[in-house]
Amino acid sequence: MTEIPKFTVKKPPHLSRHPRPGYSVRGRIWLEKDGELYMGGGREMLLERIDRFGSIAAAARSMKLGYRNAWLWVEAANRLAPSPLVEKVAGGPGGGRTRLTDEGRKVVERYRQLQARFQQFVKEVEE
Repeated sequence: MTEIPKFTVKKPPHLSRHPRPGYSVRGRIWLEKDGELYMGGGREMLLERIDRFGSIAAAARSMKLGYRNAWLWVEAANRLAPSPLVEKVAGGPGGGRTRLTDEGRKVVERYRQLQARFQQFVKEVEE
């Protein structure tokens, strides 16, 4: 009787989300106000790119995000924040631009700090 070889299907290492076998702890953090999303990773990235590019459209394109979704995210963040995070600046011949307010920069920085603390927590739990 001929033995049938056993085949093992393994994902190439670059396709695996978990480089080590076994359990791992993962998580994401976001902030809500009155049950509505206020700030998360995507919104933080959008605000940072608005600050860099001076345009919601350019920021959205850089993230491969539709302009309408980007605008809705900004509108919601502005509405939920104590003061606006993003404001339009009227322009002349070259057109207007959009800028992150000082409050917007503070919110981005606070979110990054919170995210770093959360990642440290996840790392400690996993050890």
